Amino acid sequence: MKLNRAVPSILLVIASINFLPVSFAALRVAASASQDKIVTSHISEEEANNIRIYKIANKAVVNISTISAPEDSMFNLVPHEGFGSGTVISEDGYILTNYHVIQHANTLRATIFDGTVLQAKVVGVDPPNDLAVIKIDLPLSIKLTVIPYGDSSGLEVGARVFAIGNPFGLDRTMTQGIISSLGRTLKLENGRLIKGIIQTDAAINPGNSGGPLLNSQGKLIGITTAILSRSGQSAGIGLAIPINIAKQIVPQLIANHQIVRPDLGIQAVQVVDKGLRVTKLDEKGPAAAAGLCGAKLSVYQQGPFTIQSLDVNAADIITAVDNVNVHSVDDLLSYLELKKPGQVVTLTILRGERKVKIAVKLTTANVL
Repeated sequence: MKLNRAVPSILLVIASINFLPVSFAALRVAASASQDKIVTSHISEEEANNIRIYKIANKAVVNISTISAPEDSMFNLVPHEGFGSGTVISEDGYILTNYHVIQHANTLRATIFDGTVLQAKVVGVDPPNDLAVIKIDLPLSIKLTVIPYGDSSGLEVGARVFAIGNPFGLDRTMTQGIISSLGRTLKLENGRLIKGIIQTDAAINPGNSGGPLLNSQGKLIGITTAILSRSGQSAGIGLAIPINIAKQIVPQLIANHQIVRPDLGIQAVQVVDKGLRVTKLDEKGPAAAAGLCGAKLSVYQQGPFTIQSLDVNAADIITAVDNVNVHSVDDLLSYLELKKPGQVVTLTILRGERKVKIAVKLTTANVL
């Protein structure tokens, strides 16, 4: 896509931060000392509600710092430190955050409300929904605050919301705004789409990722994850993953350390006018076993050279699953996620000029 040079491009920025900031220790101490003071005079009813929400919810937000060790061009390890946020979801130390916050971390640390820094471990991750659960082991003297779950299915545009997180490493910062839109779609780096995204104008900046988005009752309705911006900083378009998605995923991550998803055994497809052309099959997968045809690899000798050619015209084109039309990869994957391993789906395919139906028994997908 070409952009007018006079107009800067718009960036989708995941709201975590990956740099080594100056020390914020003094600011943390000052903030902690003032956060428990109650202002009782010259405040409106709305301000009193804002204060009430913050005094309860801020203690359930942790500052997650990550240390990763990518290799430079000379193969020397150069540690990098990043920051994000996390939301306490249980008194025994389970914390919900974004997958991209902890994705490349070798070491995780969580700073809780009283400034205590604790080592954290990854419990489970769900990259397709950019969610992860980590856990800290608490001293017996510390009791965590948990933000109660809300319901993201009944949200309305215009409703007031609050975001709490650690922008640029500044602990437990609260901003407020409204729900600007609902039902947005966020495209991740892996090409998957997260649907039903909440859009808000509450200020969200790098470092906010994984923090809570709260309604006016102080209940958790979303996990802040990204911003749309020309500068990489808040421009009034923040995005949050609806909490109802997390409510379905978190119990599985805690219990099984992974999300059990069904697998069709198709490794790659090409979007064409009529549907999805199968370009690569798992030869030992259920689709191949059921008789689905992928692209054919031809190998032939031409003089001293060995030539390989991929004939995509021989591949089947999937047009529907259980009579539900599919036009994109997300259409296919979204439908399959409604199923469980062991269930059977019927693929409608085009094989040349013929329409064929093939029943495929789903297996368990490999963990990412």
